Amino acid sequence: MSLPDPQIFYTLSKNELEFVLDNLFEPCRTLTDILISHIKKHKFNSYTQFIEYCKSILTELIEDYREHPSQSSRETICKIVSAHPRLGAPKTTVLSEHSQNEQKSLSGSEELTTKLKQLNEEYEKKFPGLIFVVFVNGRSRDAIMKIMRDRIENSTWSNEVEIAFNEMCDIALDRAKKLNAKL
Repeated sequence: MSLPDPQIFYTLSKNELEFVLDNLFEPCRTLTDILISHIKKHKFNSYTQFIEYCKSILTELIEDYREHPSQSSRETICKIVSAHPRLGAPKTTVLSEHSQNEQKSLSGSEELTTKLKQLNEEYEKKFPGLIFVVFVNGRSRDAIMKIMRDRIENSTWSNEVEIAFNEMCDIALDRAKKLNAKL
């Protein structure tokens, strides 16, 4: 699979841009609808520049929410963040090919699987509508669970959204590298 040159994004169809976004981020109609209208107006020299631009749009979403919280903006944010799969999701969960590869380091014993499931539940109870998003990057389950525990104990809902958006963009950049995109 290869991604198109980012310099021609403004010429691509909506379906072609959705393909790019679905491969960099997790498939999410809400995210693609927000980003495509912005993307079509700009030229990008690299995927790094493109992903940074996407990050700025996501940052605006959380800043707008902080200044003018509304149920509809909260729902939009939750749809984007929850498009990512839960870490250590059961094998019956359909994961994108990218997520399957990224979460390989999270496989382990039944005890660790249970602990990760409990942490996911605790996280989602504290931060309603969100899924814990982290750039796994080959880190062990123990390291990820430590990060998760720290965020559960020390973060707020809006900070978690900001962290999730940053992590999503780190994941997207890593995926672009793996797909040999022009960085």
